[in-house]
Amino acid sequence: MALWAQMTPQLQYLPTQTLNELYPDTFPLDVRHYLASWIEEQRWENFDVGAEAQKPQARRLLDQMVHLLQEVAQHNPNVVERVKLQHISRNLSVFQPQPMQLVRTVRDILRKERHILQIPQGPPATNGTPKPAREDGKTDVDNLVLKVLEIQNCRQTIHQLEEDLNWEKQEMESIQGQNELDPQHSDQVARQTRIQQLEYNYSVCAKKRVQLLHEAVCALEQCQSCLILRIKSWRWEQHRATIGVHFDDNLGPLQTWCEQLLGVNGNLRQELMLVKRDHGEAEQFHTLQESLTHLLQTLIQSSLVVDKQPPQVIKTQSKFSTIVRYLLGEKMAPGKPVLLKAQIITEAQARNLGQQGVVPNENVGELINSTAILEHNTSSKSTCATFRNMSIRKIKRADRKGSESVTEEKFALLFTTEITITGCENPYSIQAISLPVVVIVHGSQEINAMATIIWDCAFSEPNRIPFIVPERVPWKQMCEALSSKFMSEVQTQRCLDGYNLHFLAQKIFDQPDISEDFSNMLVSWAQFNKEVLPGRNFTFWQWFEGVMDLTKKCLRDYWSEGLIFGFIGKQHLHVILQNKPNGTFLLRFSDSEMGGITIAYVGPSDNGGRKIQNIQPFTKKDLDSAGLGDRIRDINCITHVHPDLPKNEVFKKFFTGKSRISNPSPRRIWTQLALATA
Repeated sequence: MALWAQMTPQLQYLPTQTLNELYPDTFPLDVRHYLASWIEEQRWENFDVGAEAQKPQARRLLDQMVHLLQEVAQHNPNVVERVKLQHISRNLSVFQPQPMQLVRTVRDILRKERHILQIPQGPPATNGTPKPAREDGKTDVDNLVLKVLEIQNCRQTIHQLEEDLNWEKQEMESIQGQNELDPQHSDQVARQTRIQQLEYNYSVCAKKRVQLLHEAVCALEQCQSCLILRIKSWRWEQHRATIGVHFDDNLGPLQTWCEQLLGVNGNLRQELMLVKRDHGEAEQFHTLQESLTHLLQTLIQSSLVVDKQPPQVIKTQSKFSTIVRYLLGEKMAPGKPVLLKAQIITEAQARNLGQQGVVPNENVGELINSTAILEHNTSSKSTCATFRNMSIRKIKRADRKGSESVTEEKFALLFTTEITITGCENPYSIQAISLPVVVIVHGSQEINAMATIIWDCAFSEPNRIPFIVPERVPWKQMCEALSSKFMSEVQTQRCLDGYNLHFLAQKIFDQPDISEDFSNMLVSWAQFNKEVLPGRNFTFWQWFEGVMDLTKKCLRDYWSEGLIFGFIGKQHLHVILQNKPNGTFLLRFSDSEMGGITIAYVGPSDNGGRKIQNIQPFTKKDLDSAGLGDRIRDINCITHVHPDLPKNEVFKKFFTGKSRISNPSPRRIWTQLALATA
């Protein structure tokens, strides 16, 4: 779903008309969104749309699409969304007589998406600062408001015409009584003409009013679909932020958008009631009323979001906090406080929640301080429930299979309440679910638990069935996740370069050949954090996390300024240093010790040649007693950092006034790699 992943952030920048043309009524945006991966896996371009022989193949694709959409609908936690998807799946039957039309439609959509991605989208910059696209739907909402105003003006015009018409008819009756013998009297004829004109104007205006109402409801539905998609995108970006992907957590624009759509919905429901009063209970008005009710319910139920997620690794008996925000908080009916309840649920319960939409009765964990009141903050204009001192006292584990560990078991927090919106008669049951969390009982489990979370955040797909993740992912995708997480954790702008990533691939695949192309290889969860590395007693993630932790706590500035080469294998090391003079060195992360950094340098060999030597790795404990800069200063056998920069100039800023440490003892020179004789 690489194309859709690129396309999703651009949707908010596209005009409504472009979106409507791109995703027609016969193939709405929802289908493209929920079936993104499957759609992009099919070979639409291989079809000859004029070939009758390929019709059965096209019909099979149509049947698969309908089946998949029904499956997605069945597992969707939102009842309203589930009904909508089931309705869409039934509507796809329009392609049954001509399945090739489906092929043509999907193929054209994919082509248009690629074309759109080639054209720079996004908002114009002002003084270097980008503005949100269409101010998060402001243009669409403004057009909706104008359309509602037009309906209201049309109603007022009709009312005025009605009054004028009643007056004219009354005057006509009076004139007819006075001129019974002269039906052709000029006043009577003129009055009759005016009545006919008023009746015509009234008829035209009444039809226009109904038409505008239809258009407004349709526009509201489209605008709200964009809003719901944007809220889902916000949640997805929040999810991805765990691995360091940029995330703008400002919910203000989305809250404004929600409030405006709620206001538009209320105005349209009012106008619809007035139209029904004037025209009676016509079927078309009943359909519009159902649409507005459905939209209202969807909006109210989609506006509860977890603003600040709980920690994704939670230790029992430890305090943690989380904040849940209601985007329609200012519209809540006054009176009884709204109490939000939290409970911990399993992966299986989260799936059943999606299928049935029912809050689970069985408690799988004892959650302390699990209720909070939705309170409005006038200064921030936000309505939030803040859970400040939550704690998991105990947890009930599921039966594990095979080698599955407790650190691979995912839970989530479910937040539920009933809410009444001003102007609505009945309360609505709403709920929101947190990102997956792993519950541990000891600090030693934290690194493995975090591996589960990293895999989940980096490789799960939007709108998945909770909390499914792939067993294997392309190495290219893993590279992006590792580099992004490293930059985020270390708080640096310097990413992992090609040398670093190539060595990481050699490490995880146990392939020493430096010429190997790993880009299309698949890496498994087992290789990531189940199996120990060859000859070691730790996994790939445990080793990588140790390096991140060391760099974050002791080496951030060295790394950010490019003084640490980083991850590099012995073959690449030989290539880089083979022609360098004695004393040339570089800093590399240890591949034999967790959380270590070593100095590889060129030194003399016993036979008069040169060899690469590696000083025993420095750990956090070593660097806490004497910093890396001071250690480099005091090792006399190294003089120039790769490629040829004098160490005393490059590292001078890191030297301190601490007493000089002695040269490394022989035990610190531990790995040698012979070079050609000088």
